[in-house]
Amino acid sequence: MEFSIPPVSSLTEIEAIERSDVAVQAWNAAIGGTVYGAIRASAQRHGDAPALTYIDSADGPARTVSYRELLDNITAAARFFSELAGPGCGVAYILPSFVETHYVLWGAEACGFAVPLNPFLQPDEIVDLVRNSAADVLVFPKGEIPGIAERVAAIRANLPDVRLVAVGPGAAPDFAIDFNAVLADSAAHGGATWEPSGDSDSVVAYFHTGGTTGLPKLVAHTSKNQLAAALGAASLLGMRKDDRVTNGMPLFHVGGTIVSTLSVLLSGGHIIVLSAQGLRNPAMVTGIWKIVERFGITIFGAVPTALGALLNVPVDADISSIRYGLTGAAPCPFSVTKRFAEVTGVELHELLGMTETGGATAADAAGQRPTVGSVGYRLPFTRLRVRRQDAEQGLGDDCDPHEVGVLFVEGPHVSQGYRDPSQNAGVFIEGGLNTGDLAYFDDAGKLFIAGRAKDLIIRSGHNIDPGMIEQAMMMHPSVALAAAVSLPDKYAGELPVVFVVAKPGVDINLEELDTFVKERIAERPAWPKAIHVLDQLPTTAVGKLFKPALRVKAAELLLRPALETIASSALRAVEVSAGGKRGLHVDVRLVAPDAEIEQAVKVHLEGYTFTWALHRE
Repeated sequence: MEFSIPPVSSLTEIEAIERSDVAVQAWNAAIGGTVYGAIRASAQRHGDAPALTYIDSADGPARTVSYRELLDNITAAARFFSELAGPGCGVAYILPSFVETHYVLWGAEACGFAVPLNPFLQPDEIVDLVRNSAADVLVFPKGEIPGIAERVAAIRANLPDVRLVAVGPGAAPDFAIDFNAVLADSAAHGGATWEPSGDSDSVVAYFHTGGTTGLPKLVAHTSKNQLAAALGAASLLGMRKDDRVTNGMPLFHVGGTIVSTLSVLLSGGHIIVLSAQGLRNPAMVTGIWKIVERFGITIFGAVPTALGALLNVPVDADISSIRYGLTGAAPCPFSVTKRFAEVTGVELHELLGMTETGGATAADAAGQRPTVGSVGYRLPFTRLRVRRQDAEQGLGDDCDPHEVGVLFVEGPHVSQGYRDPSQNAGVFIEGGLNTGDLAYFDDAGKLFIAGRAKDLIIRSGHNIDPGMIEQAMMMHPSVALAAAVSLPDKYAGELPVVFVVAKPGVDINLEELDTFVKERIAERPAWPKAIHVLDQLPTTAVGKLFKPALRVKAAELLLRPALETIASSALRAVEVSAGGKRGLHVDVRLVAPDAEIEQAVKVHLEGYTFTWALHRE
C-alpha cells in the first residue's frame, strides 16, 4: 500500500520513475485499494503518533488524536452510518472543521459515499444537492451557528426521509441522533470493526463545484481518484512522517480534504487544524507565527488571499522550522510569493488542484527551487497536455512550449464524471478532462496557468489575458491585489477594466496608476478602460477570487449612469446578474415610462452581447 518517490527536480526524473517496474507495481497496489484501507494501513504503521491536532487559539488548549484513535473513530462512524441508513448509504454534511468532521467524511467513504457541502450555500441549494446526490443522511453541527438551523429546517421540510445527525459538544436536538454519543458508546464497548464492500472504482464521494453560475455540479470521486491525487501530490511535495502541516481550509473543499489531509495522513504526518473556521478565524491570523513556533510547522499552507493577510502580521516567533510554503486554489500574485520568501526565509510552492481531478493535478516539486508563477510538474503516472482550440471550439493538436492553449488532463485521478451525466458533454471527453484552463509549458515541462478560457477578454477579436494586466497592476507599490475582467462594449464586444485593492494605509492615485500600467503593457488593446478601487475583492468560501461578481459590478458601473440619464425618474432599478447564455443578464425596471423613454432605453441596450429584459411597473 505504501508508495513514495524521492524528491524530484525534473520531468525527466518523473519519467524515469514511471519506467521502474518496482515503482509501477507499488503505485498500482497503492491506488488499487480503498481510501479506508489506505488510512487503516497508515494507522497500522504509525499507531500512537499524532494524526490531528485541533486548536482554537495560538496558546490555548490543543486536542490531539493519534492515528490509532483516528482509525477507530472512522471505523465507528462507518458502522454507525451503515446501521442507520444501510450499506452503500450517502452521508451529506454541513460542518465546520471539527475533529469529528474527519470521522464523518472518511467514515462515510468507508461505508458508502460522502457529500461534503459548503454551509454558505443557500438553503434551497443545500436541499437540491442532498436530493440530487441521493444522500440518506445529513450531519450538521450542534449549537447556534449562524445559518445552520435555517438549512437543517429546509432539509426537514423538503426531504423528510433524510436521517439527521448532530455533531459537537452539548446535547443534540430531539429530531437528530447524537454523533458524539455514538462514538463514546462504540469506544466503551471495545470499538468497531469494518471492511468496505466497495473497491477502488467505487464512488466514495460527491464533491460539488464552486457553482459560480447556476447550481453547483456534483463531481464523482472514486477511491482510485482520491488515492492517485493524494499520493501523487505527497510524492511531488516530498511529504514525510515527521512533517507538521497547517490545514486552515474547509473540509467541503478538495484542497482541505485531499492534499491538506489525505496526502499528509498517507505520509504519516501531523495535521494542525486551525480551528473550526480555519483562516476565517481572526485568532488564527493574528496568532499564526506563534502557532508555527509552538508546533514546529514544517509545511505552511494557505490559499493566496489568506497568505496575503497573514503576511501583514508581524513575525513575533521563531518560524525557522518551515521547510516550504504551499499554496493553491487560485493563482498566487508574484508580490505574495516574493513577500513570503522575505518574511519566512523559505520559498512558496504552488499546486494546481481541481475537484474533477481528485484534488490535485500538478505541483511545483519540493526537490527543487520553485519557479515563480508555475504550478510545476504533472503528478506521477498522469498526463497533461496543452491543446489548441479549433474554429468550432473543440480541442486540437498539442501546443508548442510557451504557446497558450487549453489544459487537458488524463490519469487515474480524473473523475468518471458528474452525478448528472448530461453535464459531462464537452468536459469529460476522449478519456480525459477538458479543464477550460488556459495554460502553457515552459521548455522544462513546467506548467503555467494563464487563466480560465471563460476569463479571456475578447476585444474586437483580440484575445487579452487578464493575468497580463493584473501582473502589471501588482507591480505598482500602492496595489495589494488586482483583478481584470471584461466590460461590455457595443463596438469591441468587450473591453478590459480592473478592480484594485490598495495596500494598508496607502491612497491610490488613479491617473498615476493608469500611466504606470500602460508603460508596462506592450499590447495597447490590453490597456484598461477603467480602474476601480475597492476595499476588498469578492472571494468564494475557500478564498478564490470570484470574478463573476466583478463582471456584474463593471456592467453596473457602465449601465446605471447612462440609464439614469436616459430614463430619469422613470428608472426604478438596473439589476445585473452573472449567468445566462452570454455570461451576463440585465433587467431594467421602469415605472410608468412613456413610449419615448422606453424606446430610448431599448436602443441603449441593443448592441451589447449580454441578454436583457425590460420590465414595466
